[in-house]
Amino acid sequence: MTVRAIDEADHLAFIATQPSASFLQTPAWGRVKAEWRRESLGFFDGPDLVGTALVLYRQLPKLKRFLAYVPEGPVLDWSSEWAGSQLAQALVPLARHCKAAGAFGVRIGPPVVTARWSAQQVKDGIADESVARLTDLAPDERGPAGARVVAQLRELGWQQQLTEGGFSAGQPQYNFWVRLAGDDGAPLDEDAVLKTMNQQWRRNIKKAAKAGVEVSGTTGADEALAVLEEFHGLYVHTAERDHFTPRPLGYFRTMVEAMAAEAPDRIRLYTARHEGDLVAATIAVRVGRHAWYSYGASSTEKRDVRGSNAVQWQMMRDALAAGATVYDLRGITDTLDADDPHVGLIQFKVGTGGEAVEYAGEWDLPLNRALYKAFSLYMARR
Repeated sequence: MTVRAIDEADHLAFIATQPSASFLQTPAWGRVKAEWRRESLGFFDGPDLVGTALVLYRQLPKLKRFLAYVPEGPVLDWSSEWAGSQLAQALVPLARHCKAAGAFGVRIGPPVVTARWSAQQVKDGIADESVARLTDLAPDERGPAGARVVAQLRELGWQQQLTEGGFSAGQPQYNFWVRLAGDDGAPLDEDAVLKTMNQQWRRNIKKAAKAGVEVSGTTGADEALAVLEEFHGLYVHTAERDHFTPRPLGYFRTMVEAMAAEAPDRIRLYTARHEGDLVAATIAVRVGRHAWYSYGASSTEKRDVRGSNAVQWQMMRDALAAGATVYDLRGITDTLDADDPHVGLIQFKVGTGGEAVEYAGEWDLPLNRALYKAFSLYMARR
């Protein structure tokens, strides 16, 4: 293979031919991350474009040297034979190109699954005092393609990046999925998805409907921007309550404008209201058959009307209607300790009846070891 820069139109056209790809690998995401230099790359097998990568270049302080970051990518056929045995064909020219662009290291996040745990396994693990981590449980399924990719990355000198709680340096290694299609790939209907949920989730969805909670989703950038300030106000409220640092309003405005310009149905904002009061709000993203719950907010008041359950259910229904086969609730930590504060979020997601999914994680290839070490020390002190 060879790797070279391509224009954003060719990049987006290739993404459109794929069943799914991470939204972090779309050209639009490069515009969202405006503080990083962006580049669209193509992987070519002879004249044929067979893969793409959105590369974000993060500069070292005071030096024109960069970490080349490929979040949840590159977009390649990771299930193919070459990915199972000849990954160097793609990664060596990728590293060579990034080095020529001034990179001291490359970070990738292969979107391949290495293990899965059912909702029941996770629930039982939380109840079992002898289980502290997800990895203490034998997975329901191991991904052979993921295992082959991990083995090759190690052989090629790539270094896995992990931090406490199962979160990698950039994106979470553990996510929670709800499957919207059967093992044969046929789409499920709404009743089948509801049946996978636990009794509490189904009860809460009914309770929200009975209480008169109204959920609506936007279409296109104009509608999304019209409710963005309301979403952000509730999001800031949620951040204060749950003790995390919120992103500024401008970040979400850029996200909506960039992603909606790329595809009108790429991003949607959802609001759940009770008697006119905003009780929950979310942002959903979809690329092909993969739909994500990206950001969420909820009111401390009126929690008993279950707006969060209602808005999630509407997002799932719309993902189903759009042909998605996966509804992705994004990251979870790997802890199953009942006393850990993160367990509440895991339990909320487990109620959907989905599955915990382990990705291969993020991997670094140092290209200049001295600069890479300096960058690692700088990041550790932040």
